[in-house]
Amino acid sequence: METNEICKILLNAAVYTPLAGAVLAAVFFPFFGSRSAKGLGVFASGVSLAAAVVLWAVYASNVPSNGGFAFASSPVICSVELPTLALNAVSVPMFALAAIVGFAASLWAAKTEIGNARLYFLLLMFMQGGLMGAFSTTNIMWMYMFHEFALVPTFIAMTIWGGAGKRMAAMQMAIYLTLGALVSLVGIIALYMQTGADDFSLLAVAVALAKSPLTAQWQYAIFGLLLFGLGTLVSLFPFYSWAPRTYAAAPTSFAMLHAGVLKKFGLYVLIQVAIPFLPLGLGDWAKPLAVLALFNVIYIGLVTMAQRDLKMMVSYSSVAHMGLCFSGLASMSVLGVGGAVLLMFGHGASVALMFMLSNAIVNKTGQWDMLKMGGLYKQTPVLASFFLAATLASLGLPCFANFWGELTILASLWNFSPTVCALGATGLIISAIYGLRAMANVFMGKPSGEIAKKFDSISDLSLCEKIPAIILLAALVFVGFCPKSITGALDENLSAVATLTQSK
Repeated sequence: METNEICKILLNAAVYTPLAGAVLAAVFFPFFGSRSAKGLGVFASGVSLAAAVVLWAVYASNVPSNGGFAFASSPVICSVELPTLALNAVSVPMFALAAIVGFAASLWAAKTEIGNARLYFLLLMFMQGGLMGAFSTTNIMWMYMFHEFALVPTFIAMTIWGGAGKRMAAMQMAIYLTLGALVSLVGIIALYMQTGADDFSLLAVAVALAKSPLTAQWQYAIFGLLLFGLGTLVSLFPFYSWAPRTYAAAPTSFAMLHAGVLKKFGLYVLIQVAIPFLPLGLGDWAKPLAVLALFNVIYIGLVTMAQRDLKMMVSYSSVAHMGLCFSGLASMSVLGVGGAVLLMFGHGASVALMFMLSNAIVNKTGQWDMLKMGGLYKQTPVLASFFLAATLASLGLPCFANFWGELTILASLWNFSPTVCALGATGLIISAIYGLRAMANVFMGKPSGEIAKKFDSISDLSLCEKIPAIILLAALVFVGFCPKSITGALDENLSAVATLTQSK
């Protein structure tokens, strides 16, 4: 069997194994025990991870000459044609990210005592399948549908297993994301109708636009719809308030997948669809987008500094870092957009790790307030080491994936506007302050409050807790030392963006 055929099988396995696992769990729900559900969930996510790693390696070693899609397949099951799946240089790292975080989230959930674990893992598998599909389908409408498949489990899981304030968070999430999804859908339909494409596939839209490009007015309007609709899903300022509450209230595994992976979907669609098809629209929206992105970076960064609750600090930090990704798009350059892809991967893995470690801290201490902790390094040196590494990764220090993303974005912003570049760098300084302060408050100094009374009984990370942390950290370090594993194919794939510089 040829390598390409094997890769097609692996691509379908990565997407449909978690979905099949969810269906299997639903059909045989009454007969599934907690251990069986956990085993099925870990197995399904493990298949996705193994397949994604192989596909990443094969694509990186044999990039299509035109920077286009590879491994395209449309399987037919029971006379029903499934959505076309394929990967390009933009989707490969996001596809791998979904698999890596999904596997880590499943392992973390498997070691946790969960009420109704059968339903929990059913939802987790369904969410991962939706994520894998969203980052691999070449049909714009199916991108949207897979995203919705991945979104619903988060809402259900939060209402059942969520923490304090889950009802308000669920309501806010439902309102914001419903509106964002509807505006996005209007933009997708408008793009389809105005191009006169035969269907919603990226190829059909590209062919239609080659014959009859959209006017500047239509590009401006459709790009604006996509920007604000998808921007709401990514928590772009001022539509961000739903995100911190949602992540703080959501169960840890779902917070890892939502903040680490699902939130990247909006940026992914903008890069994969809006930028190549609506370049004049991006040119018109570049300056407003840069301003909104800076609000994410600086204003929400300052809000993050004011947080005492550890999980809220991580949640707001996740929102703040998205601003830098948006500013990469605003730079209207291959360098900036490529940097955004790199940072999306790095941020996804690092924030997932931060949520996981924060959950470990509260489980061991029974405390969210960072000012009531302290001194945990003596009792939990391994946990402290992982937390420090995750903090340094999120700050964009060398040796981690985030570094290359932030560096290239700032370089692109210097050409776009030195002022915007300086303000973006200021945001990184702010993130360093609250990140290192959290490290100091939790792990350094003397234990305080109730922590001091039970300090000797606090345990370090177990082996089952170390493994998912190692997986996420390994991904960050690998890309940190081998950024070409992502960037090697991006320049050619994003060549369409180069034309944007002519429209400045």
